[in-house]
Parts: sequence; structure tokens; C-alpha cells
Amino acid sequence: MFLKTEIFKAILFKPPVKLPLSYWVLACVRFLLTIIPQRGYIHPDEFFQNVEVIAVTFFSGDIFSVDVAKTWEFNPKFPIRNIFIPKMILGPPLHFIQIMNPYSKNYLNIDLKTPYYLLVIPRIFICLLSFINDYCLYKICILYGQNFRTRLKVFASSYVIFVYCTRSFSNTFEMMFFSILLYLVAECMLKSDKVIYHSEFLKEKYDKAKSPVERVKLFKLQTHLPDHSLNRVAILSTLVILGIFNRPTFVGFAFPPIFFWLHRGLGSKIVGFKDFHYRILCFIVFSIPTILFLILVDSGYYGYLTKADVESLKLGWDNWVVTPLNFLRYNADKRNLQLHGLHPWWLHMVVNVPLLFNVLGLLAHFTIASIIYRFIRGHYSKLPRIQSITGLMLFSLVIPVALLSLFPHQEARFVIPVLVPLVYLFGSHLYENESDGPKNRKFKKALRFTWYTLNALLTIFFGFIHQGGIYPLTNTLHREIKSTYGTDTHVITTHSYSIPTFLLQLESTSKVWRDRMTGNKYKLAPSTFIHKYGSMPMDELFLRVDEVFTEAERLLYESKKKYRFYIVAPCSLDRQIRESAGMYYYISVVEDIQYYPHFCSEALPQFPSKRDQYCLEHNALRKNESQIVDLNMFQRISCFLRKFCLQVYNVKPVGKKT
Repeated sequence: MFLKTEIFKAILFKPPVKLPLSYWVLACVRFLLTIIPQRGYIHPDEFFQNVEVIAVTFFSGDIFSVDVAKTWEFNPKFPIRNIFIPKMILGPPLHFIQIMNPYSKNYLNIDLKTPYYLLVIPRIFICLLSFINDYCLYKICILYGQNFRTRLKVFASSYVIFVYCTRSFSNTFEMMFFSILLYLVAECMLKSDKVIYHSEFLKEKYDKAKSPVERVKLFKLQTHLPDHSLNRVAILSTLVILGIFNRPTFVGFAFPPIFFWLHRGLGSKIVGFKDFHYRILCFIVFSIPTILFLILVDSGYYGYLTKADVESLKLGWDNWVVTPLNFLRYNADKRNLQLHGLHPWWLHMVVNVPLLFNVLGLLAHFTIASIIYRFIRGHYSKLPRIQSITGLMLFSLVIPVALLSLFPHQEARFVIPVLVPLVYLFGSHLYENESDGPKNRKFKKALRFTWYTLNALLTIFFGFIHQGGIYPLTNTLHREIKSTYGTDTHVITTHSYSIPTFLLQLESTSKVWRDRMTGNKYKLAPSTFIHKYGSMPMDELFLRVDEVFTEAERLLYESKKKYRFYIVAPCSLDRQIRESAGMYYYISVVEDIQYYPHFCSEALPQFPSKRDQYCLEHNALRKNESQIVDLNMFQRISCFLRKFCLQVYNVKPVGKKT
């Protein structure tokens, strides 16, 4: 009886342990940085792949009844994005805004349908979900008796957590799925190891037992051992399918954990290839309902499957759409990837991993290189054991990065999920322990200082500076549009990311409205036009400006339709815009407002010379136009930094007052 009790005690979890105060401080910082809010804009996908689409429609219809910009990825003719997962994650905060807005306006005089709340409330929800990653890392450390305090501090201080994991990227959701998967597999591995160990121990005792009574006791103990072979199979299969439909690249992240889950105990006396194949079969069977459900949801959302088709039972292959397959078909064509940019195969390993994880990424490179060297030299005993937690984490770090490197289009955010295994493996390397000598302590202190410094700087850069003028511009546009109803607003953006349309809350021009007095149905005419021209050359851009301006003037004189017309561009393009505008004698382009800071890699400013015209025009030392003053180095640096802003130009006919 004592042995039976000890077996079950060994399999149970350890009691929870208090987290360090420094971790709670970092967790509060994560939340505060979310609600400030972060005005940095990492990539258009953080809006246009998720929240921009979900803001329009849910299963029951429109949420906000507003105009948004649906990207090509959600084109019903060839959709490559699943709609269920972003709706399940972003639907609740957006519905919260829709439901609570009347009450907040009446009782608190707070309009939740403004850019600040539309930006922050979904981010708060995602920020809270991001703590799933922390929890999974904590539980893995507890399970395997590792120092969770240092690892949690390192994990929570990463700018990936502060910035990426509070945004609505599909990669953020992918990281959550990956963290849960790692935790569940690590738990299953530990439980299987303990059950197998005790099973083999009891079997050995049973074979050596001499009396029937002792054999009966040992046999009963064996029958009371918990099942372990199919642990978590339903949850794991569902999780993997959800991850694949969210991003098909999740196959690369899911492969190592599932491989280790399938190989638990393989080679022991009680687990053989029969169990291995049985696990595969059960995993496939349990994944089928989730696959069918997600295909059904996508087919209904994109219009392939209608209520009439179901009622008439006239269903064929054309009624179904499998978005992950479309995703793979699209990315298999290199011509499609050229539209998004082609990168060398080594970009993830050489650039993106060090950029995202700095010293931890470099430690990983060094460790992997040493493992490869030992393997080549035949020192197999020094390699990580294939069925150990270290092996799981190492393969979960290397395999996804290696597989993603095979694709010619590579962005840094694609590999953010590997932060969890990376911190587990190398997070403790930043803190000293009792066995370290003076040199090791000094080295680890330098690594720790570098880690915290770089992450603080990168949090500021990506959280507040990178494309940082778009959010305040959106705020200003929202106020102007709401305060001057009926006036057309034209905004031309160049060399900057797209304005998130849902933040402007433009009334839907596609929805059919009904007049309450007459009952007549009608559609609203659009009054706000966002023209996105990317990095178009300036002469071509002003051809578009001329077309829009001419049409706006025509409507003004024929229909008395007033308008506002803005050009939005980085300050570094000021000279080019002025020169191009000078070619059109009837167009006046006047500086309106600047938003600072705004870093735009598409239009980096040049460092000014001593007599740079732009700097001289904005230099207080220049008293009249004939006087030319040489700029010193401090003034030149100051002028250079002033060019990192977003400039709004007011476009009007020549001679008209601004």
C-alpha cells in the first residue's frame, strides 16, 4: 500500500510556488505599455489580417456596420485565411465595445468607438491571453525541477512579449498554440516516464516474487497504474489543427512536440511500435472533427456553402474551401512571393533570430554549432537524449526555424513562437549560480546587461517609433471626419503603412439602410477616400494627386460638394514633394501638421551637409534669405533627427486660403 501511494505521489504535480516580485513588475509593465497605448506600427498584417476584417462581420452579421479594407487574403474567390480563430479571439473584445458603448456614452460620457479604445481594448484582451505563454513556461519548469524564476524574468522582459505578443498578429496566436502544445507534451512525457519506470520496476519485482500472495499484490499495483499512452490525444490533435488553420506554417512548430509525444517510452519493455502506430491512428481520428468543423465554417463564411445548398442537399466539391491548402498553393508559386519580397535562405538564422532574441539567439547558435561538432566527431554520449525535455526544447527551436528558412519570403515575426524553448534552454545562462567562477559571473552579468538594455531599446523603437505617426494621424482624421459630416475627405499616403480603416469608424457604404420615416431603403455614398500608393515614384504619385484633385474640384463646382485633401508622407520626402508640386501651377501643397517620431525604412533621410537647404530653412540662426550660416555637427544631427516624422500636407487650389 505504501508503494502504491508513493507511485501516485510521484505522478501528481508539485504544489504552486510564488513568483518573484520582479516578474510581477514586468507583467505590470506589459499591461501598462498596452494601454498607453503603443503607437508603433510593426506591420500592416497586425490590423489587416485580423481585426480589420473581424470589425465588420461576425457569424450573425455586422458588428460595427462600418467600411473596412479587406485584403486579398480574404478574397472569396481564393481565400487563404481561416476566419474562425481570429473571430474567436478578437470577436469578444469587439462585441464588448459594441454592447457597452451606449452605456459608457450615457453614464460616463466616454465613446468607445474612438481610435484609442478600438486599438487598446482588443490589445488588452490579447495581452491577457499572452500570459498563457508565461504560464506554460512556468509549468514546464516546475514539472522538470528547473529554475523558473530566472527564466520567467528573462521571458517577461523580452521586447517580443512587450510588442509582438500584445498585437493581433496571427503569429501571436501561433505562439500561444505552440506554448500550450509544448506544455502538454512535456507533461505527457514526464507522466509516461514515471509510469513506465514504475511499471518496469513492478514487473521486475513480480518476476522475482516467490509467493503467490506477493505476486497478487504486485499485480494489483500494476493494474492501478494510470494510463499514459493516449494522454491528451484529443486536446493535442485539436490544438494542432487549430494552429494549422490559423497559420499553415504551424506544421513546422507542431512537428517536434508531436514527434516526441508519439515516441514516449518507445524502446522500453512495455512500449513498442504497436503503441506508436496506435497513437498515430488515434491522433488522426481525433483531428477529423476539428478539420471538418473549420472547413464548414470557412465554406459558409466565404459563400461556398449556403443555406439553400444544405436544404436541397445538392452538395459537391465546389461547396467546400480548405484555406490551408489554398495558402500552400499560393506560397508554392514563387511569382506570388515576389510580390511580398524575396529573401535569402539564411535571413532567419543570421538576422531575424539575433534581432528578436539578441544574446539568447547567439547562445543558441553557439550551442547548436557545438552539438553539430560533437555529432560529426562521434561524441554521441554528449548529445541531448532524444526523449528528454532538453531534446524536446532543442528540436522545437531548431526544426521550425530550419523549415521556415526553406521559404524565400521571411519576416522576423514568423519565428517569434520559438521564444519559449529558447528561454527554457538558455534563460538561466544570464544569471549566476553558486558553481560559477569570477570570469563566468562577469560574463553572465555582461550578457544580462546586454539583454535588458537591447530589449528596452527595441521596445521603445518598435513600440513607439517605427511608423509611429500613423496612429496619431488616424486620431486626427477621426475627429475631423466626425466634426464635419458631409464633407468629402481625400487622404493620399505614400512611403508609409496603410491607415487602419476600422479605427476611423466610417459608416458602411455597402450595407442597405432603411429610412425610419418613409421606410425607403438606400445606401450611403462614400465620403472618405483613403488612397494608398505605397512607395510610388513622386512624379507618378502627383499624377494621381492631380486626378483626385480635379475630380474633387469638379464635384465642388457642379454639386457644391465640399472637400478636404491631404497628402501624408515621411518628412524626409519634403523636398521631393515640393519640387513635384511645383510642376502643377494650380495646386497648392502646404505643410499642415507633423507627427513625431516616425521611422519609415521606405524613405530614410540622408544626413545633412553643412549647408543643407532643408536644415537652413528650419534653422533659427538664419535671419534672412540672403544669409547662409554653416551648421555645426550638433545642428546637423538635430536636423537629421527632425526628419524622422510624418508630414501632412493640405492640398488646395492656388490662391485659396488655408
